[in-house]
Amino acid sequence: MGGTISENLEDFLTIDDFDVKGKTVLFRADINSVVIDGKVQMKERIVENAKTICELSDKKAKVVILAHQGRAGRVDFLPLEQHAELLRNFFDLQYIDDIIGPAAREAIKKLREGEVLLLDNVRMLAEETLSKSPEEHAKSFFVRKLSPLADIYINDAFSVAHRSHASVVGFPMVMDAGIGRLVEKELRSLRRSVHNIKSPCIYVLGGVKPEEVFDIMEFTLKRKKVNRILTTGNVGTIFLYARGIIKPSEEKKADKQFMANLARAKKILKLGGDKIMYPDDVAVAVEGKREEIPVGVLNPKQEIYDIGERTSKRYAEAIKEAKTVIMKGPAGLYENEAFSKGTGELLHALSDSDAFSLIGGGHTSAAMSTLGINKTEHTHVSLAGGAFLQYLLEKGLPGIEVLKRH
Repeated sequence: MGGTISENLEDFLTIDDFDVKGKTVLFRADINSVVIDGKVQMKERIVENAKTICELSDKKAKVVILAHQGRAGRVDFLPLEQHAELLRNFFDLQYIDDIIGPAAREAIKKLREGEVLLLDNVRMLAEETLSKSPEEHAKSFFVRKLSPLADIYINDAFSVAHRSHASVVGFPMVMDAGIGRLVEKELRSLRRSVHNIKSPCIYVLGGVKPEEVFDIMEFTLKRKKVNRILTTGNVGTIFLYARGIIKPSEEKKADKQFMANLARAKKILKLGGDKIMYPDDVAVAVEGKREEIPVGVLNPKQEIYDIGERTSKRYAEAIKEAKTVIMKGPAGLYENEAFSKGTGELLHALSDSDAFSLIGGGHTSAAMSTLGINKTEHTHVSLAGGAFLQYLLEKGLPGIEVLKRH
């Protein structure tokens, strides 16, 4: 589904619009988490979804959780047994290693008011991830088996809203459906960042993959809604090459991805001109220690691990003057204390600012946690990746479109 998004939350039913007491609620959660050495980690997604599930349980709903972990063929593709243990930190629940079989259906029928049931990883069903329309997914075996056993469908998994998967778009076609509290928060904050922008508006774009943010840069520059784009990380480095400040080595010239990124960065420079800010000093490693140098003396073979202090202060001043800030990607190798200064400086500037700030991308939110920087009341940390990017580009999100009251 395409089309421009202009989210008015009156377009959606929320938990407040339903009398859930005694009703069976199919709840699409996002408890997909980081897996380290086979162990699922407690992350903010689990904590936030648990709040909505607790609310439904407290209102005497019979809650059936639909969720996924990882993708088929990857090491993080796991059953949800560990997730059940993590969720038990917040409420009692039953876990069953079945999704649509007789055991799962019988467990759903036996639920009492306030009880919670977690079904197994929905991506274990081949038809869950098939590329189909909502109308086609509504006819899937998955939807036809579970929908007659429930009264209401609630989606609180914004991070999969960009995917036309059966558990995301199929059930709302055949049931009363609405959004959960986490999706409410995401939509309200994203709307402020995309449709109700207060000027000056600044984007802070970094991270390791320039190609991920090029679309955002082009889109926001063409809309003429951004006043400055502060580039850091590999994004900042590619613009140093694009401006001719660093000359590519022969090795770089032989790298097709690098050359494609460089060509695109040059086009974006023509579009954005002086609106695009780039580092004027950077941090490199000399005998394992941090050393800051001006970009003009950088050796093309030297690895850049952070922005320098002068750049950090210049960027922080720009952030302080802003009314809206969208940040994606850390400024450097924040996991290493020696190279966490730039990221920390920018996040502290956001924290001290009165601007509404939207922080997206798992690495940026992880940096906040690692560096001990707390969210303020005017900061929203999006827990979505692909859906976050797609929203910023004003592309339709299938899982959101299907929930609108038409």
